[in-house]
Parts: sequence; structure tokens; C-alpha cells
Amino acid sequence: MSISASPAQPGMAAWTTPVLSVIVPTFNERDNIAPLIEKLEAALKDTAFEVIIVDDNSPDGTAELAKQIAAKKPYVRCIHRVGRRGLSSACIEGMASSAAEYVAVIDADHQHDEAILPDMLRRAQAGADVVVGSRYTGEGSSDEGFSRRRQAGSKLATRLSGILTGKSLSDPMSGFFLISRDLFNKVVPNLSREGFKILLDIIVSANAKANGQLSIAEVPYTFRPRFAGESKMSPLIVAQFLGLIVSKISRGILPTSFLLFSLVGASGVVVHMAMLTLAFEALDFNFANSQLVATLVAMTTNFILNNELTYADKRLRGRRFWIGLLSFYIVCSFGTLANVSVASVIYEANLANFFFAGIAGAVMSVVFNYSVTRVFTWR
Repeated sequence: MSISASPAQPGMAAWTTPVLSVIVPTFNERDNIAPLIEKLEAALKDTAFEVIIVDDNSPDGTAELAKQIAAKKPYVRCIHRVGRRGLSSACIEGMASSAAEYVAVIDADHQHDEAILPDMLRRAQAGADVVVGSRYTGEGSSDEGFSRRRQAGSKLATRLSGILTGKSLSDPMSGFFLISRDLFNKVVPNLSREGFKILLDIIVSANAKANGQLSIAEVPYTFRPRFAGESKMSPLIVAQFLGLIVSKISRGILPTSFLLFSLVGASGVVVHMAMLTLAFEALDFNFANSQLVATLVAMTTNFILNNELTYADKRLRGRRFWIGLLSFYIVCSFGTLANVSVASVIYEANLANFFFAGIAGAVMSVVFNYSVTRVFTWR
């Protein structure tokens, strides 16, 4: 694709600080970048703006193309992230790099209508703390961009979000929003770097700081079909969204990754029992060997699932995968000792019956394994 330099924006023959930074998180969006920038140029022709593309080292060369565009257009920048992944963390990094008074987040796939950005900016300048591009208010619509199943899921997520935020908002799951950089600076220490729904996180954190008086404006738009590439929606995103809800309800005590780690651990119990039954009854191993095989298989599947789901942004590959697996075996072995020790102390002290003592030991094991593997396996 050829890239031509465009005329300087009005009033920007000499570089001035932009009023608005448009953050575009990307992963494998090469074919969408140049057309999106052209659309933003048309929509914001009367506004001093910049585009900050935050790319998670896309294998399709998105970052390289973004840098080529930036070489010809001074209001385009690219943050090329290596070894870091995730939409929320990309948005946070992009907004943190901005010097503009206002920052907006928009998807790279053209499903968000960039034409409403000037109206969103005016609402913010008029006093709104958060301005949301909404698919579900006024003349907004998601019919073109969502399947019926995706629409139903989005509406359910909206209801869950409303319970959490306590705010009347038609589209808290929107990935299209605009806030002041001052507000971002206030809430960024409380934001989760995990997951994909950063707007919900911002609203909950900002509303708490504003004692429930957060001012939110909504601007309707029609959600369009994706321009190019493939959707990033997956069961992982759903799990991370539920994890964010749990994390916010617990006021950050339970991180999103802890929920995923716990769910993977629960699946490991199923794998363990299935493998134990197979080895002991079908393969006729003695119990000790059956238990050893079942434990190794369960730990291996837990490691693989955590590597692909819980720590997708730190996924281990190649040699690091095998080193990580070995460290996971070692950590989980110590976790087993923690499990047995805690359960035995509680039971022998007559603080609970064997069932609850066992649960306490299991919880201790999960907490221990989660804490230590974050440091030694997925650091």
C-alpha cells in the first residue's frame, strides 16, 4: 500500500500540542490503519489532534506500516510494544503517553463511527467527565456490526455493568469513549492492565473518586461491520470481563488473573480425577503411581491453560515454555505442601471438620501457587 503525505492540519504548519489524542490499540490490523487515519483526518479537520497507534507486535506488520505513515504525517505516532499484550494495558499506555488535554479511544476496525468525535469533544469541553459513543441510546444501533448472539451477550454484560457502576448508562461495554487527560491521571493507579473492557474500569474508579457524582454523556452512533481482518472476541474476553466484575466488587483484592487461575485450577481437579481413574482402573497401575501420573498430567494441563488464558499477555514460547513448565512443577509441589500443612493444622486444632479443613488447604494452595508463579514462571 502506497502512503502519501497529507497537507498539514489547519493551524498546524508549525507543530503545536494537540487538543485531542486518539488512541488506537492494534493487533493484526495492518489493512485497517491507513483508511482509519484518513477517516480521522476528515472527521477532525478543524481540530488539532494526534493519532497514537499502540501495537502489540502484530505479526502482520501493523507497527511497521504505522511507522511508515508516521514518517510522513507528524500527527501520527506508533508505540510498538514487545513482550506486552492486552487491550486495556495498550489503552493505558497510549493515554499515558499523551500530552493532549483530552484523550479518546477508538477501535482500529472501523466499527466505531469517527464522525462523532467532534461532538464527543464538545460534550467533554462543556463539562462531561466521560463521553461514551453509544450503540444503544437515541439513534444508535448495533444491528449492522453484531450478530444476534453478540447483541444478546452485549446487553447482558450491560446489565451486569449497571449493577456494578450504579450509573444509568446505555453502553458501559463500549470501547469508544473520550475523557480528559486530567481524569485519566487521577484514576490510572486504580485501573487493571488485564482484560478488554477498560471503559467499565474507568467509570467504576472515577465514580468512586467523585463520590458517585461522575458526569457521563452519551453520543449515539451506528456500529458498523468490521472493515478488514478478524474479530478479537473469544471466550477469553468473556472470562476476563467476568474477572473484572469480580475484581471491582472485591475492590481490587481479587485480580482478574486470580479468577482465571482459580478456574484453571478447578479444571485441573477434573483432569486429575479422570487420569487417576484411567491409570488405576483401566491401566492397572498401583495407587501411588496412578496418583503420580494424574498429578503430573493435571499440573501440565494447568500450566498450558494458564499460559494460553490467564497469562496470554505474557505467553511463554520455545525454550521459555519448557523452563516455565519446570518452574510450575516446582512451585505446585510447594503449593501441595502448603495445602497439606494448612489443612492438617486446622483439622488437628479442631477449628473445622475435615471437609472445611480440606477446602482451607486447597484455597491456601491456589493463593500460594498464584502468587509464586507470577514471580517465577510468568514474570
